[in-house]
Order: sequence, then structure tokens, then C-alpha cells
Amino acid sequence: MTDHHYTLGVTWQGNRGSGTSGYRDYGRAVLLTAAGKPDLLGSADPTFRGDADRWNPEELLVAALSQCHLLSYLHSAVNHGVVVTAYEDNPVGTMAQAGQGGRFTDVLLRPRVTVADASMVEAAAAIHHEASENCFIAASVSFPVRHEPETLVAAH
Repeated sequence: MTDHHYTLGVTWQGNRGSGTSGYRDYGRAVLLTAAGKPDLLGSADPTFRGDADRWNPEELLVAALSQCHLLSYLHSAVNHGVVVTAYEDNPVGTMAQAGQGGRFTDVLLRPRVTVADASMVEAAAAIHHEASENCFIAASVSFPVRHEPETLVAAH
């Protein structure tokens, strides 16, 4: 087994002068940094007094699952001779809140894949399962990651 390490910086930017003296007294602004990459502005979900203009952890988790599936899918496509010319996804994550806590109960990926030729449609649909099996992020979560793929053929 090979270990991979991911190092980044997370800095809270929400001290309004009195720290966490009260629930409404502090901001949820966070700065995410990593060497050689653009900064990412984070916050809590607006439901939890966060800034809607910044990425929240829940969105980042759904994005990570979608991006991981995409990259695993493209790898599988190459291995199976499927030429993908476009790929987009509109994933939806569901989190159930219970009191102060909560957990994700489901993420639905809805990849829309365009392939170069109609002869590739069947294989293109089938390799979503393989891509899911090979996605490190999906293998790391304790809730279902479902797929409702759509396969299109590129116009010539």
C-alpha cells in the first residue's frame, strides 16, 4: 500500500473583535490555501450563519465526489476505448440534520457524458460502475453515492 499525503492550510477569518463570545458574534469565513494553488474562500452553509458567496464544506464534499468520479470515469474510458468528448455533472447531496449534528445520507451524481460515436454508448454507460469502484473519495464515505448517468453522441 502506498500512502499519499495532502497538505493545506485552513485559516479562520471570522473574528469580529470578540472571538467566539457568542453564537452570533463571530463570522464563519475561512481561507483554504495550498502551495501553488489559488486560494479558496470557505464558510459555513448559510443555514448555519455562513456566507452564501463562499464554498461550504458540504458543497466541497459533493464536489469532491463528483470530480473524483469524473476523473475515474475518464481513466476507465481510455482503458475501454471509449472516446469522451464532453462531461458535465449536476450532483446533489442530501444531509439530514438532527439537533446540533447531522450526516450526509446520500449523494446523487448525474453525469452527462458525450462520446464520439454511437458504437460507444453501451460501454460508456457500463463503465460508471467501474469508475465508482475506483473513486477514492466514494470509497471513503459511509453513505451511498448513486449515479443517474446520461450518455449522448457527439454531433458530427
